[in-house]
Amino acid sequence: MEHESSPRTQRISDSNIGWPSDWSARISGDACSLCEAGRPDDDGFGIRIFEGQYADAYLQRARVQKGYTKVIWRGRHVVEPTDLSDEESAGYWREVLLVARALQRYYQPLKMNYETLGNVEPHLHTHLVPRYVRDPAAGQPFPVPIDVDDLPAIPEDELRQEAFALRSKLDQIRSR
Repeated sequence: MEHESSPRTQRISDSNIGWPSDWSARISGDACSLCEAGRPDDDGFGIRIFEGQYADAYLQRARVQKGYTKVIWRGRHVVEPTDLSDEESAGYWREVLLVARALQRYYQPLKMNYETLGNVEPHLHTHLVPRYVRDPAAGQPFPVPIDVDDLPAIPEDELRQEAFALRSKLDQIRSR
């Protein structure tokens, strides 16, 4: 039987067109911007609305979709959910769902999307994307642009008001 190498141990070469040349360093954590960032209240892309044992959640500045939030694993560098222990996995997903509940209660979307990709930054994180009646791709995956930095930002005062309201929702949910 032929042995196949794990995709995470494969090296980037000319035959891996499309993957960044530093992909191996990103996978290993040596070039992981999410690990380097630490746990700031504001990471430049969003404002932290949740600080948990396993994850932090950031309401995003880019006007991708109302309530678009990233939940980021906090701990050692982890690429895939399968890299977590059972306890870590349960804790991470419990915190992801806690944040999703707050988003649902505040924004009241028709549907929530949960996207755990890591194709740009291979550090475990989950995109929470509320879906609404007036949706750019109703009934299909949400078309999150690759470079959200080019999108207009939510006005800072509006972002901060929503972050405050979401923190309050999270506190209400946790106190039950």
